[in-house]
Parts: sequence; structure tokens; C-alpha cells
Amino acid sequence: MEYSTQRRSSKYMELSVLFPDPEGPGCCAILLTLVSYLLIICTLPFSICLCVKVVQEYERAVIFRLGRLLQGGAKGPGIFFIVPCIDTYRKVDLRTVSFDVPPQEVLTNDSVTVSVDAVVFYKVSDPVMAQNNIEDYSHSTRLLAATTLRNVLGTKSLADLLAERETISQQMQSSLDEATDPWGVKVERVEIKDVRLPLQLQRAMAAEAEAAREARAKVIAAEGEHKASRALKEAADVMNESSSALQLRYLQTLSTISAEKNSTIIFPLPIDVLSHFIGK
Repeated sequence: MEYSTQRRSSKYMELSVLFPDPEGPGCCAILLTLVSYLLIICTLPFSICLCVKVVQEYERAVIFRLGRLLQGGAKGPGIFFIVPCIDTYRKVDLRTVSFDVPPQEVLTNDSVTVSVDAVVFYKVSDPVMAQNNIEDYSHSTRLLAATTLRNVLGTKSLADLLAERETISQQMQSSLDEATDPWGVKVERVEIKDVRLPLQLQRAMAAEAEAAREARAKVIAAEGEHKASRALKEAADVMNESSSALQLRYLQTLSTISAEKNSTIIFPLPIDVLSHFIGK
């Protein structure tokens, strides 16, 4: 039983290879094809101008003969031939295309409404699929990009949206690429351009940042005062050990005062003389 099933399947495979289209073009299609070739032969060499087409290096031509896709896939780059009466073709640009996603009002995971816009880079990877599997791959990719932007950002908080733009862009790129793969479209890159916050939220965030900076400034000032007090205490201990050091510091202070302010200075008696009288 298994052997007969295998033979039957192998037979079907051979028939599909020999006759790829089981229905065939039909008698009418064959007649039109013959008439078209006769017209081309009769109108030579003028018919060559209509038969010869050229596509650029970055283009491909998808040819349909009487509504059926011509075997061999997309043609190009360079010269290719068509039968004017029965063949139609469409050019597909393979270059990378970029477009701006319109600003989308997105409600984040922490219930904050933000306006986000992005830019998407894509290109056609399979011209035949881009023409046969979808009506307008460019318009569909734009709509899908806007929908994916809202869906992805709706699962993120505001802090993640502001701090993890690269991760979000990669997640959007993978989601878009997976969805557009049956269309013959390859999404190469997605970048978030701008995130606009409500005015009240901007003021609240600015006030929060200012308060944090003031708190850090106070902590730094307190640490400086603490270090200065410790240094001043150590200096006082050193000067207390030597009377000459105290006298030199006293004279240095007088010199600084005379240099900064041009005023009359009354010099008191030296500290050593006062200590001598105080001792008696």
C-alpha cells in the first residue's frame, strides 16, 4: 500500500514538472499568441521598437502574458522582449525607500499620552511577490508601520520610551519585517524620530529635574563644608603646636588685608608681648 502511494505521488510530481499549468493557456490564448507573432513578423523591423524594453540596474520587470505570470520570474536588468499585443509588464524599483510615519497619539503602559513619529527604511526583495501577493505594497507597508508603532509603544512605560529607543526600534523592525515578508518587502531599519510630551508633563518633569539638581548641589556643598571643617581643625592643631607658626599666620593675614583693601590698619601688639604680660 505504501509502495503504491509513493509511486502515485512520484507520478504526480513528474506530471507537474512536464505540465506546470494543468489548465493550460487555452485555445483562444494560443490563437492570440500565434496572431501576435505573425503581426510582429509582418511588421519587421518596426515591431522591434515595441518588443524591446529596457530596465535599469535597480529595476526589475514582472511580465504577464494574457493575465498569467510569465515563467522565469522577473526580467532585468538590461534588455528584455515582450509581445506587444498579449504581454503587459510592471517595473519594480529595488532601491531602499524611506518614509515618515505620521505622528501617532500613543497611550503608554503607565497611562501617559504621548505623540511619537518614526521613519522606516524598506526595499523590495522579491518583485514577483510584491506584484502578485498584495495590491499596493508601499501603501500597505505605511499603514502597517503606523499600526505597529502604536502597538509596540502601548506596551512600554514613559521611562522605557525615553531611555530605550534603540531597543524599541529593533522590536518594531523585527515585527514589520515578519509581517511584510509574504509581500516580498524587506524592512531594513526603523528609527524613532521624536517623542512629544504634554505641556503639563514637561513642566512636571522639569521641576523634578530641577529639584534633583538642587538636592545634589546641597549634598555636594555639605560634603565640601565637612571636608573644609576637618581641614581647618587639622590646621588649627598644627598651628597650636608652634607659636611661631601662629605669628606667621597672623602676619600673612595682615598682608592679605592690606593688599585687598586700601585702608588704614591698626597693628595690635605682638601676640608674644601680650602673652608675656598676661603671664605676669
